[in-house]
Amino acid sequence: MVEAWIPGARCIRAQADGGTLGGGAPRVVWQALSADPRLISASSAAQRLDQERRPPHLVWNPLSADIVQLIPVVRAGCLLGGPETLDSGTGLNAPPPAATNRQGRLCVQIGVVGWAREPFTDGPMHGVEPILSWLHSWHVPWRWPAGRPAPFAQAHAAERSHAAWSRGGHFGASQLPDWDAAGPGHIDIDLLGMARTTPCQAISRHRKTRPALGNRNHRVALETVLGPEIGTDAALPSLANVPC
Repeated sequence: MVEAWIPGARCIRAQADGGTLGGGAPRVVWQALSADPRLISASSAAQRLDQERRPPHLVWNPLSADIVQLIPVVRAGCLLGGPETLDSGTGLNAPPPAATNRQGRLCVQIGVVGWAREPFTDGPMHGVEPILSWLHSWHVPWRWPAGRPAPFAQAHAAERSHAAWSRGGHFGASQLPDWDAAGPGHIDIDLLGMARTTPCQAISRHRKTRPALGNRNHRVALETVLGPEIGTDAALPSLANVPC
């Protein structure tokens, strides 16, 4: 049974959320909150974002392993499209959340207490396992369609593809269309459990022929080892369903 609230996390219910999700491929967006994880707790960061009217679903401090959830996963968050700093000073005057927040049947937003210029995967990542397991339980694809997020200094000029975004999966905030975010920096996506895709090997179009069979007993013995021929009625799996 999947849970709308991540097991074991502290719950600080947000005053408001981004509304109903619009449907489509499920997504996860990782963003650095421009805050020192040695000084700012996940709870403090979550409360600040709630006051600013831009709560994500999760706030995670990778040094302390603290995880705080503000919004159930079946509702939209409010972090995307707004300021990147933890203390933006918007308060009650915060604009309504961008439409990007509602795209996907899931659009899970994870605010990491850390800096975009210092990728959080370069240090301890205590508590990441329950986050990844929870996302997996919601069948979010284990892929990064836009690749590894750009380094902080290059992020503003990085490509932001609508086609990649529409596929669903995991993204850095700097990869989202219509948002000039620079975070979370050049994080190592392999360390988040998403191995880079390896290209499929080409399948030869030339069918290999078997050696000529000498006598009937020899033929029966070989057929026992090799199994049925391609032309038999035996069911064969479709290559279209085999992952690369």
